[in-house]
Amino acid sequence: MKGKNEQRAGLLYGVGAYGMWGIVPLFWPLLKPSGAIEILAHRMVWSLAVVGIALLVVRRWAWIGELVRDPRKLGLIAFAAATITINWGLYIWAVNNGHVVEASLGYFINPLVTIAMGVILLAERLRPVQWVAVATGLAAVLVLAIGYGRPPWISLVLAFSFATYGLVKKKVNMGGLESLAAETAVLFLPALGFLLWLTATGASTFTSGGTGHWALLAATGIVTAVPLICFGAAAIRVPLSTLGLLQYLAPVFQFILGIVYFHEEMPPERWAGFALVWLALTLLTWDALRNARRNRILAAKLLATAAATPAQTAPAQTAPLQPPSATAAPAPTTPETAAPETAIPETATQQKIT
Repeated sequence: MKGKNEQRAGLLYGVGAYGMWGIVPLFWPLLKPSGAIEILAHRMVWSLAVVGIALLVVRRWAWIGELVRDPRKLGLIAFAAATITINWGLYIWAVNNGHVVEASLGYFINPLVTIAMGVILLAERLRPVQWVAVATGLAAVLVLAIGYGRPPWISLVLAFSFATYGLVKKKVNMGGLESLAAETAVLFLPALGFLLWLTATGASTFTSGGTGHWALLAATGIVTAVPLICFGAAAIRVPLSTLGLLQYLAPVFQFILGIVYFHEEMPPERWAGFALVWLALTLLTWDALRNARRNRILAAKLLATAAATPAQTAPAQTAPLQPPSATAAPAPTTPETAAPETAIPETATQQKIT
């Protein structure tokens, strides 16, 4: 019963995390007349404050000393901070300038970009269906380029920056709170310096926009940290395959908001491009589920064979005259002995920070 309750809680945390990331386009327009760079700077500053409070509550500080003593990891953290700065800043600009649908496309194609980067940078080998999915995604980008009259550069930059961020985070191998704290710490001084410069030149909306505007800018830290905390709670309670499926909630919500709430145009050629993207993701998900099921069956067979071997050999040593029919039966394979499920796609546990 406890396991089921934990999984149910994890599912709720996961839906909450990706749901909040999905409706975040409703928040950024509330911060106007602040520009995207000013909003980004506030997000960096206030995120560090919120994450710092969270770390005080859970009392996790030992990682700081380990990080400071590891120059390679510090360099990777700085690089991750730079890539997430590009991702955050462009996403805020896109939402506040009427490109919500195109921004959602970036997170739809992110799994495909991640797989392509694995092939190019890590020499990973793809299964045939994965090759078809990547080729379909490339065709979708070409169709959308025709539909937009230009390459969907917002989508591509968002997808590649977040895929790069995920790759670096995988190498850093730190927890969500810890890595966000480290990244925002790297960004804190430049962001604070920029905000102080805006204030000194009279261009800051933080001091001129009133109490409500001040509170909304400060809330950027909560908007950043709370979904990440929910994601971390989900990641330790539900299978990776479940998180892999949940990750599509965010771009789906963003896409719906772009059409229904922000009334962005969707001519037929854009629908065709999105349809190809969704086909590619369907192929990718089906292949990952099939491969995970095959791995579980194989692992179960290996466990059954390993369990049966001692039971068949032991009687031969202790009672050689005993008939074969009297030997002990192999222990049954229970669901608990099945192989763990894989992510859909394999990078589903990357922190999604939009």
